[in-house]
Amino acid sequence: MRIFITGIAGFLGSHLADRMIELGHEVSGNDTLIGGYEDNVNHKATLYKVDCCDRERMADIMKGVDIVVHTAATAHEGLSVVSPDFITKNIFQATVATVSAALENKVKRFVYCTSMARYGGQTIPFHEEQTPTPVDPYGIAKVAGEQVLITLSEVHGMEWNIAVPHNIVGPRQRYDDPFRNVMSIMINRNLQGKPSIIYGDGQQTRCFSYVDDCIQCLEKLTLDENIVNQIVNIGPDEGTITIKDLASLVANKTGCNLDPIHVDDRPQEVKHAMCSANKARKLLNYETTTDLETAVEHTINYIKARGTKPFDYTFPLEIVNSRTPKTWKDRLI
Repeated sequence: MRIFITGIAGFLGSHLADRMIELGHEVSGNDTLIGGYEDNVNHKATLYKVDCCDRERMADIMKGVDIVVHTAATAHEGLSVVSPDFITKNIFQATVATVSAALENKVKRFVYCTSMARYGGQTIPFHEEQTPTPVDPYGIAKVAGEQVLITLSEVHGMEWNIAVPHNIVGPRQRYDDPFRNVMSIMINRNLQGKPSIIYGDGQQTRCFSYVDDCIQCLEKLTLDENIVNQIVNIGPDEGTITIKDLASLVANKTGCNLDPIHVDDRPQEVKHAMCSANKARKLLNYETTTDLETAVEHTINYIKARGTKPFDYTFPLEIVNSRTPKTWKDRLI
């Protein structure tokens, strides 16, 4: 099977590529390297340095492909409130162009990795049957991408599946990005002898999913002929942790004895987020095999091996005012 993965140098895409190659499939993909590392890419995979928004080039490099898995995204939910043009272009426009290129090449199946941001601030745990109510431009763009995929797939006869991963953590996650990946930011700072930074009181609750558990589900959504036209949450629902307690766990594992710094709330942040895994358990045989403590340890070891990094503020801040987090506009992370 010829499988094309967008965002193949990224966190999720590179792990999925490894698994598909392990299973004997021919893998290629694209990446602009704004959110991933080139050395994440398996040497047996073909990397094209092409932007998903470039529909003509995407159509060209997808020739002969059987399945497309769209993992590429500027996955910056918080940043989208102050940089909506940059973020939504790289979510919605990129998705439309990728779907169009896939349809031009008569791709059999398209798997789209959306986001838990689709649920907004609804009552937890989030269920797939809930009507999406995103509260920020990132979530809005993700949901719009879902709708375009479903509509065009029905018109042109392409199979689709939509994965809803939430709070995935583990090795290869970008850890020098100041705008996302809370656990990796904490680890990178703590290993440099700097305290964690927490928005608000730290009582926000999350469930974190280790990347290998997510890949097991994506494998089935990609390859199982009996799983078609499904939207499935991917991630644990057996326990939440507050951001404050996460900071304590990371500090304990890194040996950093500094108290976290609390700053103002981030605008539009969903306070409590957790997805029901019932459908994933039934349809994909999902189970949590790596607990959060072990996930933290694996990620620490990964960052230690690569070396800590200063944070990269390359992405633009389009709207700078009193609601823009000081951590970003004053580069405090």
